[in-house]
Formats: sequence, structure tokens, C-alpha cells
Amino acid sequence: MTSRRLKFGLLLDHQFPRTDDLADHIDSLIELTDMGASLGLDGVFGIHHFLAGLQTPQPFQLLSRLVPVSGNMDLGTSVYVSTLAHPVQVAEELATLDQISRGRVVFGAGIGYRDEEFASFGIPRSSRAPRFIEGLEVIRGLWGEEHFSYSGKYFTIDNQRSSVRPYRGRHIPFWIGANAPETILRAARIGDAWITSPNVKERWAIGNLDAFRLERRKHDLPDDGDHPIGRELFIADTDEEARRVVAPYLEEEYRHYSQYDLDHFVEMYEELMIKSFFVGSPETVAAKIRAYADGGFNYFLFRTFWSGMSYDMAKRTIERLVNEVLPLVHAS
Repeated sequence: MTSRRLKFGLLLDHQFPRTDDLADHIDSLIELTDMGASLGLDGVFGIHHFLAGLQTPQPFQLLSRLVPVSGNMDLGTSVYVSTLAHPVQVAEELATLDQISRGRVVFGAGIGYRDEEFASFGIPRSSRAPRFIEGLEVIRGLWGEEHFSYSGKYFTIDNQRSSVRPYRGRHIPFWIGANAPETILRAARIGDAWITSPNVKERWAIGNLDAFRLERRKHDLPDDGDHPIGRELFIADTDEEARRVVAPYLEEEYRHYSQYDLDHFVEMYEELMIKSFFVGSPETVAAKIRAYADGGFNYFLFRTFWSGMSYDMAKRTIERLVNEVLPLVHAS
């Protein structure tokens, strides 16, 4: 197993049916975060989309609301579709959140994939890769330089200074979302870490993490930070019980992705349950954590709630993770 300290955080699934009371759900997310902090979890991360089929509150505002109840937890995005936003706005909003939280922000950024988002923002989908990279360069420059200039294809900054910068000049980590080998190598060059989605399989994830780390070394970039991975998590007394109880919620979650030309997730659901999701008994989940840790991952972001589930079920899984699973992991 990796010699680095393992970290564990919550990946909030803040997407809800349009008939639900969104304010009530936000109150429940606050309670879930408070519980995670009290149990010693290391982070809480929000997702991001615009114009989604479900009610999806924006993550910067949600994370700001979570600051008072999150203790010392990292506050991050996994991931924010920064291609759709102007980097000046992203830089100043993230730096503001970092000041409010006194230096706990992690910026997970992604290139985006939903056609309707790009069309509605008037951004050609074909431009997303260079626009994404330029945006990250602008954000870093505004944070790192007192007066910053930039001349790119999509963004121009003429000797400007950000009106707010990260807390005490800290380096906010950039975690880059990527789902293809070539974009994972790009993430190694432009970010601090690669963050996977919750549905990738073990061998694929570990193999691509090896490639990510090799690419870092090729470019003389440090490899002493976090290697995060998102996972779906549900714990019951037995594997069979866990799969049976969680099935209605996880199946609906992955069925929803079919709206965005991601039908393969529905077709692969049973395979993902075995090879990707952390669904099972405490012993099974502990073994899965150890396998990924042996492969180099050291920061696990667990999604424990999906639309339609009761929050009490999610809380019970978090309790069992901390009280039953982690002792097995640390004992090995």
C-alpha cells in the first residue's frame, strides 16, 4: 500500500428532481457535511453543470455555505466545467472562497462534454481544449503575479491585477478531470493531479495513473501530491444486500446519463457494479480501497447519496466507512 496517508472525502451528488424542494436538500447537504467533518473526513467536493435536467445548484456558492460546518475539510470541485466560464471570474470567485475558508480550496476543473452547454454559451465545442488550457493559464497568472498580462487566442489580459488572490498566497491545487489516455497525459502537464470519474474500472484507473506519474517525471514535475479518485460507495452487511438496496438509486443515476448520449453507462451497469463501484460489505469495500491504494491512489472521494435515497441511508454508509471499513484498511 502507498506510504502516503490515505485521505477520504465526500463527493456530493447535488442533483435533484425539479419537483423537490431544493432548499430542503441543501439543508440536508449541510448536515451531511457537518457529519463528515465530525467523523474526521478530509474533504467535501461539489459537482458542476449548467442547464442540467435536474436541479443542480452551483458549487462555489454551495461550498461557501458549507465553510462553517466543514471543519478543516478541503473544499473542492469535481469537476467545474471551466471551459464555459471566463477565467477572470473563476480566478476571483475561487480566491474569494479560499479566503472565506482560510486556505482550504481545491480546484477540480474539466473540459466539459454536454453539447447543449456549449451551444447555449455560444462556445464552439471544437474549441474546448485550447480554451480550457488558456483559461487555466490565465487563472494561474492572476493568482501568481502582481500585474499580469496575457495574449492568447481566446483571452487577453493587459497588465491587470486580480482584486482577490488565494489565502496568504497559497497555491490552490489544480485537479484535472480526464477520461482518455491522451487527456490524462495532458492533465499531467497542466495540472497538479488527475481526478477520475466514479465509474472507471480498477485496472484502467491504475494503469492510467502510472502513465500520469511517468509523464510528470518526464517533464520534471513533482509527484508528491494527492492522487484522487471518485467512487460510488454503499455499505451493508453483505455484498448481496448492498447491491440489492442501492440498485434503484444507482441504476436511476446512470440511466439519467443517457440523456447526454452516454447510453453505454446503462449498458455497462452490471459490470460497473462489480469492477468500479465500492458497493458491498465492510470487508469488500476495505479490500477495494487497499487495491486502489496499492495502485497509487491516496485520496478517495465517495459519493454516498443519489436522488431518491434517504439521507439517513447515506449517513449510515459514512458512519460504517469510518467505524468499520477504515480500521480494516489501516490494519492491513
